[in-house]
Amino acid sequence: MAESQPWIDWGWVAGHGPLIGELVRQHLELTVLAVAIGLLVSVPLAVAVRRWARLSAPVLGATGALYTIPSLALFALLVPWTGLSRTTALVGLTSYTLLILVRNTVAGLDGVPDEVKEAATGMGYGDARRLLAVELPLALPAIVAGIRIATVTTVGLVTVGAFIGHGGLGQLILDGLNRDFRTPLVVGSALSVAIATGADVTLVAVQRRLSPWASRA
Repeated sequence: MAESQPWIDWGWVAGHGPLIGELVRQHLELTVLAVAIGLLVSVPLAVAVRRWARLSAPVLGATGALYTIPSLALFALLVPWTGLSRTTALVGLTSYTLLILVRNTVAGLDGVPDEVKEAATGMGYGDARRLLAVELPLALPAIVAGIRIATVTTVGLVTVGAFIGHGGLGQLILDGLNRDFRTPLVVGSALSVAIATGADVTLVAVQRRLSPWASRA
């Protein structure tokens, strides 16, 4: 019975160290890949929205629609196309990062003062150079804030991938639920929280390093 179980069976933890380590690695890998791919897709979309305002409604509408689909339902929709594979997990996880990253990137670009952009243009900067050298660096605090939210969200959503066999620490949580065994449930949950917290703290440090002017402000 669950009531008579200890919350942590340290013997089980010691005996399953390699498995736990592998699931932590898988969890981190899925999180990093999903957020990185989401960022690669979102930044060009945000730039396009800023350049052509008519794209704002369809882009934000499409990314918003993806964000509202329950994770299990989205994975189920993808399985007929990509099977019970890591690709299914990555496509689903990446989809949930798009709305956050696009909105934050657009907000960051909108926050660049007009006089700064005009000064850059007056110095001979073309559109592409001004974007890369002036606008994106100044938008960095908002972009990193979006990355932080997307990363923490993705760490939690990775666990749902356990239902298709690619859920990182979610495999431990699912195993604990199926067997009414507290230890893997607690270990999987605690390590997921630790990963989310560690990622958020790391990204805050990165943000401060890359945009010290924002920290001083």
